[in-house]
Amino acid sequence: MRSDVSQTQSQTQASPSPGLVARRAVAGAFDEMVAPDGSVRPAYRPVVDALQALSGPERVARFGAAEQYLREAGVYYRADEDGGARLWPLAFPPFVIDPVEWRALEAALVQRATYLERLVADLYGERALVREGILPGRLLGHNPEFLRPLSRQGLGPKPLIRFVAVDLGRGPDGTWRVLGDRTQAPSGTGFALENRVATSRALPDLARQLHVRRLAGFFARFRETLETLNDQDGARVGLLTPGPFNETYFEHAYLARYLGFHLLEGGDLVVQGDEAKLRTVDGLRPVGVLWRRLDADYADPLELFSQSRIGTPGLLRAVRAGKLELVNALGSGILETPAFAAFETALAKRLIGEPLALRSVDTLWCADPASHAEVRGGDWTLGPAFPGQTGRALPDLALPPEPGDAVHLVARRVPPLSRAPMELGGDMVSRPVTLRVFLARSSEGWDVMPGGFARASHAPGEAVPAIGAGGRSMDVWIPGDEADVPITLLSSARDFRRRLPGSLPARAADNLFWLGRSAERTEVAIRLWRASLERGGEERASAVDAARRAILTRSGIAAADALTGIHRTARTAFDIASRIRDRFSPDAWRVLAEVVELLTEARRAAAPTDHAALAGRLLTRLAGFSGLVEENMYQFAGWRFLQCGRRIERGEATASACAEFLAAGGEGVSEALLEFTDSRLTYRRRFSVELHPETVADLCLLDPLNPRSVAYQVAAARRAMADLPGIHAGESLDPAARRIARLHVRLETAVPAEVTPDFLRRVARDLRDISDLLSARYFAVAPEAAIERLGSE
Repeated sequence: MRSDVSQTQSQTQASPSPGLVARRAVAGAFDEMVAPDGSVRPAYRPVVDALQALSGPERVARFGAAEQYLREAGVYYRADEDGGARLWPLAFPPFVIDPVEWRALEAALVQRATYLERLVADLYGERALVREGILPGRLLGHNPEFLRPLSRQGLGPKPLIRFVAVDLGRGPDGTWRVLGDRTQAPSGTGFALENRVATSRALPDLARQLHVRRLAGFFARFRETLETLNDQDGARVGLLTPGPFNETYFEHAYLARYLGFHLLEGGDLVVQGDEAKLRTVDGLRPVGVLWRRLDADYADPLELFSQSRIGTPGLLRAVRAGKLELVNALGSGILETPAFAAFETALAKRLIGEPLALRSVDTLWCADPASHAEVRGGDWTLGPAFPGQTGRALPDLALPPEPGDAVHLVARRVPPLSRAPMELGGDMVSRPVTLRVFLARSSEGWDVMPGGFARASHAPGEAVPAIGAGGRSMDVWIPGDEADVPITLLSSARDFRRRLPGSLPARAADNLFWLGRSAERTEVAIRLWRASLERGGEERASAVDAARRAILTRSGIAAADALTGIHRTARTAFDIASRIRDRFSPDAWRVLAEVVELLTEARRAAAPTDHAALAGRLLTRLAGFSGLVEENMYQFAGWRFLQCGRRIERGEATASACAEFLAAGGEGVSEALLEFTDSRLTYRRRFSVELHPETVADLCLLDPLNPRSVAYQVAAARRAMADLPGIHAGESLDPAARRIARLHVRLETAVPAEVTPDFLRRVARDLRDISDLLSARYFAVAPEAAIERLGSE
């Protein structure tokens, strides 16, 4: 392996080969792996030895296995608002911190978290810091994160922050400095967990040798804290997400699944009186605690940002009444104000009575006259004084002539960041690195996660970009003296008792239902497209072929550009699946992703694509999706809603298409029915080679044992609906159950001679009505009201 090193230093006899040691690329920067004398630092010595013991191809294979795991697990980061996402960029080797150094860093982090906790309590309480002149009042008055509707929330006994992240950078002297505090909705813990899984798969022996400290205990204690806060009988704990278009949505779904919490969006909640309730298919259920990953402004359109479409009206009312705990409290994002760092020394002395061991990088508030003068004559980097754009360099900002006009600006001096080794394209290079660490608050105080994630630059410059802008992530290892006792977040075996899943949120049920419909809709479109391709050009077109093209056109798929329409349909199914990743099989999600990728590649291909072969590959993957749904998904309420969607869509599509084929008449009707229902082989096995209209119609439409027939879809949908929430044997049927029971009887008693285009159109119309009735009962804003309304029909 090579190194992009510009300087050469002598090595001690214990040093490894030059190819494995990344030396400093920037003069004066602290090197995490190499000491000033050229020797390898003790914390990195086992890492270097382990990498040296591997051949080049073996290193590539191991790192590739980690990347393959991330790909199969669907670990991604959404990079833009158009839905573009990229694989989570994990780099090797892990970032290693000496245990002695980590213990000192832990203590400093706990001290800083305590300082932040007391600072936000004062800002939303007595505001003594402003009254005593320690903190300028303008930093509250102009601050968009100071939420006036909650201006007295800090007077209570409960802490306003319970989960924080701190971004750190090491300067040339080896001292860690704070680059920023993250208290609004700190991200990264879920990615840190996946980093650990992937890195441990690549270097399992090394992880065991170093006794790398485990992360599960930190999460177990945090989960216990949230469950303790949830003191309402029967109330739920949820993770509140902005939704699937947020860049870290994967992490939200992952953490909700890992911790056993509901993954909730603002629309899942309603506030009745002063209580927050979750809309479920069983009715409204109380919610007691929310781990908030939604920015505060968007949480309640009634009292905060009125244009928010992702919040919950009335949420602040439930918070003020003490019926809902938020972690962190709304308004806690004020602690991310960069200008506070300019007053940090005085603030710490007043709040905790001692200097901070972890200080922020040098910061000046430009509205202060003395600071304004210093900035004008010095080498400083300007940036925003308030939260909102804090991760971006803004070198084009101009310093106003007067301090009074510079309230919105700070000036910072970030020292050259330390360099860490990173494998890149087969070479070991040296790159600037930052560290993000996490802390959680329990009744006993602050707990530091033993690790975190490091972020390194892909390029050799001094800046470390965000992950979405090209940064790369590293696992963070803290070696231990002995192996940690394995901790599981599952219940103890002694306390084991099989329990049914809790009530399914109405949004999740809605998405599962429409996922089933969209996946089937995609398959129908591909089958029709493939049949059109096999029929050739217009000179061979028959009435049935014209009917086939008409069905595609009505589905929004133009014959001249079928790929675009099919891609749009497949993308809809994939996007819906992405919304319910906490409830959905990763393998099935990956199959849908492959369908979208195949279609995307075909649309972008410079050379003509074999469309018939492509259609075959797509149908094979969709068949795999159906099998995974059937075999891998827990068969409770969510699975039943998905089955209802699949069966209703397939039944409606089959009835509608076959009605068009029968109405078209002429040659090829029987072949079209068999082809559309994928029943050619079954027909030949059961009947003669010669096609008889009545036997074809019976097999494709009325045979209850043919999994592609309309009758089979209706029977399967009826079975799934019979076990939906709120349905009890012996009680009066609700409108949806009554309609499908009648439809089932009509198909069960029908004979092939009765199967006409009008008969099939009525079947399709009935299935659409049943879909609407299910939506009205289970996916309505107020399920109980919907049940009462439907019951009166």
